Amino acid sequence: MNRILTVVVVLALVWLALSILGAVVEGLLWLTVVGLVLLAATVVYGWVKGRTRSRS
Repeated sequence: MNRILTVVVVLALVWLALSILGAVVEGLLWLTVVGLVLLAATVVYGWVKGRTRSRS
């Protein structure tokens, strides 16, 4: 479980960095949107995986 949590945290940080980069660089609004969508998806995936593992 620890390895999955590490992967989810690393992915969340990468998506967050992409979101910030997209917001800073003018004209790359699409990168901000993609980064935020992927960040949300990663957080939800990690939450679901953590929740199902704690029940078993």
